[in-house]
Amino acid sequence: MRLTKRGVAAPTAIVAVGLLLTACGSRSGDETTFAATESCVDTSGDTIKVGSLNSLTGTMAISEVTVRDSIALAVDQINADGGVMGKQIEVVGEDGASDPAKFREKAEKLVRDDCVAAVFGGWTSASRKAMLPVFESNNALLYYPVQYEGLESSPNIFYSGATTNQQIVPALDYLKEEGITSIYLVGSDYVFPRTANDIIKAYATANDIEVLGEDYVPLSGSADFSTILNKVRSAQPDAIFNTLNGDANVAFFNEYANVGLEAATTPVMSVSIAEEEVASIGVDNIEGQLTAWNYYQTVDTPENAAFVAAYKDRYGQQKPTSDPMEAAYTSVFLWRASVEEAGSFDVDAVRDSAGGVSFDAPEGTVVIDGENNHLTKTSRIGVINSTGLIDTVWESEGPIDPDPYLTSYDWAEGLGGN
Repeated sequence: MRLTKRGVAAPTAIVAVGLLLTACGSRSGDETTFAATESCVDTSGDTIKVGSLNSLTGTMAISEVTVRDSIALAVDQINADGGVMGKQIEVVGEDGASDPAKFREKAEKLVRDDCVAAVFGGWTSASRKAMLPVFESNNALLYYPVQYEGLESSPNIFYSGATTNQQIVPALDYLKEEGITSIYLVGSDYVFPRTANDIIKAYATANDIEVLGEDYVPLSGSADFSTILNKVRSAQPDAIFNTLNGDANVAFFNEYANVGLEAATTPVMSVSIAEEEVASIGVDNIEGQLTAWNYYQTVDTPENAAFVAAYKDRYGQQKPTSDPMEAAYTSVFLWRASVEEAGSFDVDAVRDSAGGVSFDAPEGTVVIDGENNHLTKTSRIGVINSTGLIDTVWESEGPIDPDPYLTSYDWAEGLGGN
């Protein structure tokens, strides 16, 4: 897999957003200062520490354990290839326990006590937003590997998962092209689903798609979906747009089948279900359903063949790969390339050197946009097959430039970044 740096011309609309942006639609001014706390990263020895912060327990463990595993795989491969600037990477692992407060606590520990050079991890937007002030106030780096709702760009976070225009908007475009004229929204009750659904409703209004209902459940697999899915059945939408996270998806699809709904007549478009979750839900309950991501195990590239083989050799032939774990894996290589481009582990130097750094990732070539710390990414719509893998049925013509504030869409005006 090749690592290079390219000159990348950011779209004018993206440039206008500016480098210094913070949480959900807010923008910090040029007077923002970093390094409020002096870095304690030790670069004097033969090793360099990084943090791996994922939910290894709780409702999100179904998704995040494999992200931890893919980070470890990337680190081992980099160490075998000589490390980073001649130093071997030492991983300090922590459990966010599916709790945003715990993610913040562990992020503080990794940055202030363990003195790591970067942290890789997080999944839910609630966990990311809980960690964001830690990384900004300490001028530290977080590499966040999961698709999210957009409307954010922090100078201390590199977003290696999709932003809205690289996943949710293409998913809606696909449904529209398939003749969908009505949808029902079901999601977990936290930042990502609620913000994503605000964006979906704005798109729907502009594209003559009727939203027939909108329901949320706690971020827990204990949720009872019988009432919600009976409402869906009565509303008779053309499709369901699913922003549930974690093991709540298991209960959702079990009840979906129980009430007699089928993919052929009421398809579900999911944006947080990948190959790992399919296995937990059960193929019989989810075959034929739609997903929107940037990567599937079935992507046909030499880089992906090597990645899948290495992952299965390490963790078991029955273990699938998925989009968030591929994005996490990719982010470790991008960090190394940015450090080596900078010739330093210093956060300001790494950030200043990152724009234009590219990597021939399993999903295809990705490039860091230096204006907003997101990646160019290819969008893919998939259908879950009978083996539990996901087949691509549509993909974008090439990598899509990140537009986290949706500045290129008139219908998104007023959502938080326009």
